[in-house]
Amino acid sequence: MALIKLSTTERRRLSAFVTCLGLAICAWIFTTLSNNYNFSVKEVLSYKNSPQKRAFHSLQPDTINVIMQGTGWQMLFSKVDNANKIINVDLHTLDNKDYIVLSSQLKQINDRKEFDEQIVSFSPDTLFFDFSDRAVKRVPVKLLTGIKYQHQFAQSNDISVNPAYVTLNGPGNILEKIKSWNTDSLGLDSVNETIRTRLDLQPVREGNISIYPKSVQVVIPVDEFTEKTVQIPVKLTNNRNYYNVKVFPQKVKVTFTISLRKYAQTDEDFFEASADLGLWRDHGYSTLPVKLTRLPAYCKIVKIEPQNIDFIVRK
Repeated sequence: MALIKLSTTERRRLSAFVTCLGLAICAWIFTTLSNNYNFSVKEVLSYKNSPQKRAFHSLQPDTINVIMQGTGWQMLFSKVDNANKIINVDLHTLDNKDYIVLSSQLKQINDRKEFDEQIVSFSPDTLFFDFSDRAVKRVPVKLLTGIKYQHQFAQSNDISVNPAYVTLNGPGNILEKIKSWNTDSLGLDSVNETIRTRLDLQPVREGNISIYPKSVQVVIPVDEFTEKTVQIPVKLTNNRNYYNVKVFPQKVKVTFTISLRKYAQTDEDFFEASADLGLWRDHGYSTLPVKLTRLPAYCKIVKIEPQNIDFIVRK
């Protein structure tokens, strides 16, 4: 295919034409985008001045279509910006009716907006609400954990959750079914020291329930553990006929793990071991198994020696 050769003058004319065409297109785009248009965007509803004596539940989604009036530039940028903007809706009139007409608050909503586009209308324009009697209830906080401790470390005392109770405000028929409120899950690995953290409570799923506070302070005591052995006397139980019974041995060795902080103060007085004579009387046992009926909190039994004791009954 033969190439068209242009003279110097023709190249200048072509260059001038392309430049003028580009400038004309840019001017047309600028003029077009400077005009005002109506366009639709989605915005998030945020409620304020909620009625104090009535619990409400919105019967529509928390986002609505809003017809905006703005320049073509604003319309273009609204399509690029995917973040939903917030519309503040005043609910003070819900004290005596069960719906809100958004167009009646159009001026106030536009005055409070932080951007230049003006709202023309809403879809839907009327918001409907379901009402029930409002109640207040305190429920305990339930801590959700998934903690893995470093070797020889473990929880050494009771967990502290402050506050231990939260206050719920909402419909009575819903609150009566709630017995506790969960925290977010606390997941940690290789823990070797006391945990102190602030943990958020799980968010409210129903729009007509509020919770206070929304977070709690959690302290989980953690300590290093080691083994210790003590000798504990065995008590005989269920000796209903008051037989003269001798047990062998009279004491058992209990090996357990205990935190280093409690090692020195933990002795045989913290334990109680028993054997049930009713197993011989009712079932003919020749030896009696030893059970620990009292032991310190957060200690773990490693072994009991012996696990069964001999006995002689003198009638």
